Amino acid sequence: MSVDDDPAGLVLAAIPSPTSSVWHLGPVPIRAYALCILAGIVVAALIMERRLRARGVAAGSSVDIAAWAVPSGIVGARLYHLVTSPQGYFGEGGDPLRAFAIWEGGLSVWGAVAGGAFGAWIAARRSGIPLGVIADALAPGLPVAQAIGRLGNWFNNEVYGKLTTLPWGLEIHDLRTGRLLPGLYHPAFAYEALWNLGVALLVWRLDRRLGFGRGRAFALYVMGYTAGRFWIELLRIDEANTVLGIRLNVFTSVLGFLVAAIYFIRVRDAGPLTGSVEAGETRSRHRYAEAPSSVVDGARAERVRAGGAGAGAAGAGGAGAGGAEAGGAEARGG
Repeated sequence: MSVDDDPAGLVLAAIPSPTSSVWHLGPVPIRAYALCILAGIVVAALIMERRLRARGVAAGSSVDIAAWAVPSGIVGARLYHLVTSPQGYFGEGGDPLRAFAIWEGGLSVWGAVAGGAFGAWIAARRSGIPLGVIADALAPGLPVAQAIGRLGNWFNNEVYGKLTTLPWGLEIHDLRTGRLLPGLYHPAFAYEALWNLGVALLVWRLDRRLGFGRGRAFALYVMGYTAGRFWIELLRIDEANTVLGIRLNVFTSVLGFLVAAIYFIRVRDAGPLTGSVEAGETRSRHRYAEAPSSVVDGARAERVRAGGAGAGAAGAGGAGAGGAEAGGAEARGG
C-alpha cells in the first residue's frame, strides 16, 4: 500500500499478498493452492489414523478410507462451486473448460464435506468400520486441514473482507493484471484459519473429556465451523452469489449448524460414555460392541504384532481386557 492510499497515516502495518501463486520446475507448474490442499489432506489423514488406532481399528485403515473420501471430496467441492457459481463457466462469456481448472481455486467446503462423507460411507461399508467411528476420528483433523488449505487462498489473493485500517489489513492484487488494489482488507482467510484451529482444539478436548460417539464429535465440528463461517461470510466482499442481498454461504452456514445441532442433541451413545477418556477401557469395550468382530480381531492382531512377543502372549491370554487396556493407553497418548 502506498503513502498516497493512506494520506492520514492511519495504517501502520499491512499483510502483504503474493503477486504470483505459481512456481515452475522446468516446464512443470507448481501451484501454491494445490500444495496447501494436499498438505491439509496429509495432516488430516495422520490425525485420523492416530485416532482410529486409539479406537481399536487396524493400522493403515486411514489410507483405505482416504482413497475413497479424498477423490469424492474433491469432486463434491468442485460440483458445489459450479452449481452455485456457474456464471464464470457456462453461458455467455463463460469458458466450460475452466470447470476442470481446480488449481485456480473454487473448491467449496460444503461440497467437500458432502462428497467426502459419501466416499467415507463407501469405505465404511467395504471395511466394516462404523461410519460414526470414522467421522469422529476425522472430526479434529478436518478443521486443521481446512486451516492449512486457507493459506492457498492467500496465495490466490482471494477470500478477503471489507476495507479496514487495522494493522493486520491485507493487501490484495489482481493476479490477472498484477495491479495492487487500493486500500487494505480484512484477511477473512486468516480469520477462518484461526477459527478452524480453535474448533479442532475444542472438538479434541471435549471428545477426550466426554467420550462422544456415533458421529457426535463430527457434529460438534460442523456446529463450530458453521458458527465461524457465518460471521466471516458477513465480512467478505469478494465475489459470491447472493439471495435477498445476502451471501448464499450465510444461509448454508445456518442450515448446516441447525442440522448438526439437532443430530448432536438427539443422538446419544448406546451406553454410559460420559466422563474422562482416561477411562479408556470402558470406551474401547463399548465402541466396538457395535463393530463387526473382524474389525476388532484385526485391530487386536495389529496391537499384538506391534507389542512384540511378550505383549502377544499377554494378548492371547486375555484378548478382551488386553485390547481394552491398549485402547485406553492409545487414547491417553492421542
